Amino acid sequence: MEDRYSRQYLFNKIGKQGQNKIANKQVLIVGVGALGSSSAEALVRAGIGKLTVIDRDYVEWSNLQRQQLYTEQDARNQLPKATAAKQRLEQINSDVHIHEVVADATIETLENLLNDVDLIIDATDNFDIRFVLNDLTQKHRIPWIFGSCVGSYGATFTIIPNKTPCLHCLLKQLPMGGATCDTVGVISPTVQMVASYQVTEAMKILVEDFESLRETYLSFDLWNNQYYNVNMEKMRGEGCPSCGIQPSYPYLSYENQTKTEVLCGRDTVQIRPAKSIPYDFEQLEQQLKRHGKINKNPYLLSCQLQDYRLVVFKDGRSFVHGTNSIQEAKKVYYRYLA
Repeated sequence: MEDRYSRQYLFNKIGKQGQNKIANKQVLIVGVGALGSSSAEALVRAGIGKLTVIDRDYVEWSNLQRQQLYTEQDARNQLPKATAAKQRLEQINSDVHIHEVVADATIETLENLLNDVDLIIDATDNFDIRFVLNDLTQKHRIPWIFGSCVGSYGATFTIIPNKTPCLHCLLKQLPMGGATCDTVGVISPTVQMVASYQVTEAMKILVEDFESLRETYLSFDLWNNQYYNVNMEKMRGEGCPSCGIQPSYPYLSYENQTKTEVLCGRDTVQIRPAKSIPYDFEQLEQQLKRHGKINKNPYLLSCQLQDYRLVVFKDGRSFVHGTNSIQEAKKVYYRYLA
């Protein structure tokens, strides 16, 4: 056990002093899909003191191609990703305290998780949550590391409140394409490359070597052998509503909260009620079984309808599989659950 981190001791940028710092830090990973599972495993193997993972989704067969923590059995059981991740991570390093949260990454949920968090790693699949993260981290002065990948393209940027431009600043200059994993797919090496950069930056922050942090927006296309570093220093603006002199944190306001959204690459719409609905799965099964085949576990109930699959989580969220139409998904939701 004493030799567990010996190779990190030998790396002079970490050493035993840095290792002790890592062991006393807490990281929050938002999303435990492709990027999140890779980053989580690396941090747990590195000896992080506490890791909190939050994810709203469950394991499916299409995840196994690139989401390295999960197994075929997890997909068969439709385990929530956060739960499956915790089970696997605890097998990798039992010394790490792992807190899993099976929930949507809303403003309220995230803010309740920020106590004593030293760093946040972005492993989400949409910019709605990223903008919320951006405002929360500026408000609470917590560093975070942006990461994104699609096809063979990846990008990452390290954001330090009061020092670097924030995501809001960047998006005034950087064009964001409409490609998603649903339209162009994604290959596993892209995921691993982005996660490697994110975890390396994370380790610099955890050992407090801030001078070594990369100050550029890094992007690459592995398939086409392209690699770009863009200096963002001058993009920070005093008038930015998220990180400027008088921030208003616009993405923390109610009107900017997404209540219904299409999930990336899933032909699925998530519907989140305004207030959490604590479903009784036994009662719900009786209610739905005449409409289709029921599968359930302690975390969710699934009903296969004629044209759709309806999945209900304990916290009241629902997935309507089989459509990307929010209007159609709402019809299904209100037909069977309202």
